[in-house]
Amino acid sequence: MKKSVDQYCDQLLHQKQYSEHTVNNYKRQILDFIDYVSQRIDDWALVSSQDIRLWMAHHHRNGASAATIGLKLSSLRGFLDYLVAKKKIKTNPAIGLRGPKKPKRLPKNIDVDSLNHFIDSLPEDEPIEIRDKAIIELLYSSGIRLSELSSMDLDSVSFNDQTLRVLGKGRKIREVPFGAAATKLLKKWIKNRVAFVKDPEEKALFLSSRGQRLGNRSIQQRLNYWGKRQGLTDVLHPHKLRHSCATHVLESSSDLRAVQELLGHASIATTQIYTHLDFQHLAKTYDAAHPRARKNKKDKN
Repeated sequence: MKKSVDQYCDQLLHQKQYSEHTVNNYKRQILDFIDYVSQRIDDWALVSSQDIRLWMAHHHRNGASAATIGLKLSSLRGFLDYLVAKKKIKTNPAIGLRGPKKPKRLPKNIDVDSLNHFIDSLPEDEPIEIRDKAIIELLYSSGIRLSELSSMDLDSVSFNDQTLRVLGKGRKIREVPFGAAATKLLKKWIKNRVAFVKDPEEKALFLSSRGQRLGNRSIQQRLNYWGKRQGLTDVLHPHKLRHSCATHVLESSSDLRAVQELLGHASIATTQIYTHLDFQHLAKTYDAAHPRARKNKKDKN
């Protein structure tokens, strides 16, 4: 059973150009299913929808979140589709099965004034401070993902038209604009980057103190450090800056399609969650500004 999984993962990695991280994640879920049924089943043709239901129920009882179970089901369903296409099984037993309903959560963002005050208060005297401030400014200015930022090279930045060339989900390349404040800090960082360079051939835009590409985990830790140091009540993480960028652009422009392009969402449905946040902002603005929305003193009596 595992041999087919390896073949499927090779196809995702080399033909469909999925990222190694995504493929490994899918593979873990499929192998988990194999481990669960291994004492009863040794052939994919024998797998039934009931086996998959029992697998999901097992993880639900053990406290797995709805999102985790949904990922497991989606990973297995995709693999079984592959087996149907390869004529190794007749039908996909996962078709029609649904994972537990995920609670709807609106993305958390930081309001404009608080975020501007936070970024402006960050020091930029030492090279490491300049690097970290440039990272924070760029995440907020462009709304790019953490993985997109960490994978950028020096030639990913074009100062002529103020755009970034980023490698997004599905290994799709897109161009993303960034603002004047990010431009100033990026230029300052690139001048100071030489203090971190150990290998002249290193192309990574952001380097660690050891001269290596700054990884996702290190970036998360640096943001958390600055959030705590500057007194933020919530944990500062890259996705919060991405959400804040999207929300603030939508509040100002009301252009959902532009925000979709900015974030690199394949579907506008993914971007539409920000309309809920935008509506909250609109409702507050309306209550404060519209003459018929404000209650007069007589109404309170």
